Amino acid sequence: MMVVSKKTMKQTLSLALLATLPAFAGGKYVAPVEAEVKPIPMVQFANPLYLGVGVVSTFIQRDPCPCYPTDPDIKDDQEGVVLRIGADYNQYIGLEGRYFKTLGEDVFSEVEHYGLYLKPQYPLSEKMNMYGLIGYGKTTVDYTNGNISSHNVENSVGYGIGFEYDFTSETTTELFDRPFDGYANQERGWGVWVDVQHLLKDASSMHTDLNIVTVGVTYDF
Repeated sequence: MMVVSKKTMKQTLSLALLATLPAFAGGKYVAPVEAEVKPIPMVQFANPLYLGVGVVSTFIQRDPCPCYPTDPDIKDDQEGVVLRIGADYNQYIGLEGRYFKTLGEDVFSEVEHYGLYLKPQYPLSEKMNMYGLIGYGKTTVDYTNGNISSHNVENSVGYGIGFEYDFTSETTTELFDRPFDGYANQERGWGVWVDVQHLLKDASSMHTDLNIVTVGVTYDF
C-alpha cells in the first residue's frame, strides 16, 4: 500500500490550483484570443434572361403598280405588336430574338417578321443602356390594293440601334455571381426600351424598303 505524504499532497493541490487560474503576464491579465468569425456572403445567381412586349410601327416604301409605272413610289405605315426575348452575356454583348406582326384594319401592306440578333451594348449609366442590333430574319409582306395583291417572303440581314431604361434600384454588384450585374438594364425588375431597325432594302421585284420603330416594356428575371 502506497502512502502519500502531506507534503506531496500539498504540492499536487498547488499545481492543480495554478492550472485553473487565468494566466498573468507582468502582473496583467491576458485575455484568451478568440478567432474572428466572418459571415459567408450570400451570392445570388444572376439570371441573364429578359422578356419584352410592346408596339411596332412599320414604314414601307415600294415601286408603284406596274400598270402605272410613272406614279410615285407607294408608301404605307402600319402598327402592330412586338415580342422580344434575350439574354445578356455581359454588359457589352447579348443575344436577342424578335417577332412582330402588324394589326392594321386594312390589308394594304401587312408585315410579319421574326429574327435573331446579336446585341452589342454599352451601359451609359446604372439606369440607361445603349445597344445595337445586327442579325438575320425572315420578313413576310402581304400587299393588297384593289384587285392587285402580292405575297413576298424575304430572308435578309437587319440592323438597328436603341436605348433601354431600367426602373429598378438594385445596383450593388457584390450581391451577384457575375460582375456585370447592377449595370443598365440587367437588374431584376421592369424597364422600357425604344429602338429603330432597318429590315429590307430593295427587296423582291417591287424593290420594297422596310424600316420599323418599336417601343415597349421589359422584365429582367
